[in-house]
Amino acid sequence: MKRKEQAAPVSRQTELAGAILATCLRLNALGLNQGASGNISVRVDPGHFVITPSGMPYDSLEPHDLPVMDFQGRWFGPCRPSTEWRFHRDILKSRPEVNVVLHTHSMFSTVIACQREGIPAFHYMIGVSGGDSIRCAPYATFGTQALSDHALKALEGRRACLLANHGLICLGANLEAALGLAVEVETLAAMFVRVRQMGAPKLLHKAEMARVIELFGAYGTPEFPDAELVRAGEAWGGA
Repeated sequence: MKRKEQAAPVSRQTELAGAILATCLRLNALGLNQGASGNISVRVDPGHFVITPSGMPYDSLEPHDLPVMDFQGRWFGPCRPSTEWRFHRDILKSRPEVNVVLHTHSMFSTVIACQREGIPAFHYMIGVSGGDSIRCAPYATFGTQALSDHALKALEGRRACLLANHGLICLGANLEAALGLAVEVETLAAMFVRVRQMGAPKLLHKAEMARVIELFGAYGTPEFPDAELVRAGEAWGGA
């Protein structure tokens, strides 16, 4: 009997590129991105990252189309990297806990960014960004080192920031985390725009936001503090 040939193993680069494209299509489906706008990068190893190419609709791409870059600005592959490669490189280089940089032109985040404003602590979920506000980086031409420098400053101690007259950046340990944060920030941005139509927002105090951020450190885990909630075991032994 003829021996069945085994499929060639998928490289880490190809696997990550496929996951990036799936996330890009998910962003479009969620209405957080349009056409070829926005971009995503994922760290491959300590010296390289995969990034979406420049100016190409995501539904026309295959995993092998996504270039790989190093931190010296060199790229490998058939397609030119996104024009925003500088802030992807600089964020990944300066933030070792970050593996994904996600940039979108989502509607309400961009509306606020076009006013060159950040999003203050009008709602406690602002804390998902890592601080008591989501800052807005000053304007600079897309693709420039100046824009990257502004973004790095706005992201100090944060996982998200707005870019003036431009859009949104979200960071994550993985694609799922970065996408989830982008959805949350865009939802908050939409809320904030509507709240301001009713008047000046009533903001939470810094002390309360500090407490919220501390609680977020254990959110979603069994260690979340609650003195009245007692874990009795791994499983219930009843009928």
